[in-house]
Amino acid sequence: MITEPPKVSEQTTPGNYFVSNYPPYSFWTPEHVQDAYSALERPPAPGTPLGIYLHIPFCRKRCHFCYFKVYTDKNASEIETYLNAAIHELTLYSKKPFIGGRKPKFIYFGGGTPSYISSKQLTHVVDEMKRLLPWDEAEEITFECEPGTLTEGKLEVIKNLGVTRLSLGVENFDDHILDINGRAHRSKEISRAYDFARSIAFPQINIDLIAGMVGETDENWKECVRKTIALDPDSVTIYQMEVPYNTTLVKEMKIHGQDVAPVADWQTKRAWVDYAFQEMEKAGYSVASAYAVVKDPSRTKFLYRDLLWTGADMIGLGVASFSHVGGTHFQNRHDFESYIAELNEGRLPIQRALTPTGEERMIRELILQMKLGHVRRPYFREKFGVDPGEHFADPLAKLHDRGFVAIDRENLKLSREGLLQVDKLLHEFFLPQHRGARYV
Repeated sequence: MITEPPKVSEQTTPGNYFVSNYPPYSFWTPEHVQDAYSALERPPAPGTPLGIYLHIPFCRKRCHFCYFKVYTDKNASEIETYLNAAIHELTLYSKKPFIGGRKPKFIYFGGGTPSYISSKQLTHVVDEMKRLLPWDEAEEITFECEPGTLTEGKLEVIKNLGVTRLSLGVENFDDHILDINGRAHRSKEISRAYDFARSIAFPQINIDLIAGMVGETDENWKECVRKTIALDPDSVTIYQMEVPYNTTLVKEMKIHGQDVAPVADWQTKRAWVDYAFQEMEKAGYSVASAYAVVKDPSRTKFLYRDLLWTGADMIGLGVASFSHVGGTHFQNRHDFESYIAELNEGRLPIQRALTPTGEERMIRELILQMKLGHVRRPYFREKFGVDPGEHFADPLAKLHDRGFVAIDRENLKLSREGLLQVDKLLHEFFLPQHRGARYV
């Protein structure tokens, strides 16, 4: 092993581990949808940045660990219908008072596989988005890619559209592991796509890895880390494998009566990420969050994350997409047909919503910023009138006693051990009614 394994095992079982928002999504309901419509009719709070997220839910294959809303059976006509619906959705938003003359500071193309659609389709949707809300003030445009869907021509198109942050979903470099986890691409496609992307000088290239895929071993993980460092990307994102309930992996487990997922336990996954962080630090990278390292922190940013985690507004376009406007969270309809049908009727396809209380908004920002490894206490005193060090004295004392966090007058700082399991620790800060509740 890379590090001596702990004596007590934490098996990987079905369920959500990663905390991406607060309060939990299970508290968002159709009864609160009117809150979303009301938020759209109010002008924005001064100084609030605006972002756009477009969910492109199409893939060549569905990965066995994927829990996102994706489709592998849509033809070109259906994809075009969907993209036109998303443009219509943005058209409806662009006329609402919450825009308040703002232009987006960040745009994010997520999936699914954004690079799955054709260059013609991509150019059309971007041209229409820019027509509705110009991108001349956008500081970051992120585009997720699956290496096997990229050609030199498509990469040229993506670059010319203004993409500043190209994120390659590599996950692993071993063909067998990619295959048994349901990934569509193979190792040769990784190097071909990366080399050409680098040759045409994207401002930032990010590589995604997953620690603990089915079949992962110490030796394979070390080799993945070595190959990643050899490519010299601007940033690397590393997630620890989780197995949410709505994955094909969990469905297979149920068929065979298995309670424990056939992947590494949590201690092993933390050890692998720690190894990657240490090796990448030796290569000149800096740890930027619980999931990311960057080569040059002064130049390489992740505006989508940083602005969202400090209360930015974001329009989420597409099926099942999430939005945040004026303090209200809401999500679109989960079904392809109903999403399009609502827009065909001239209605926004909002399915559920929630407006958090002031305390819940403060907790949301606290737990999300803890994932960066440090929290600035003055920020919370100024924005919320609350000192998190005092407000959360009891849970912080418990984490301090376990060596997970250091506390001083200005900051809360997570140790490396705390950072590696931060999502597990965040529940300490949930309000009582949200602890133990279903997350999604």
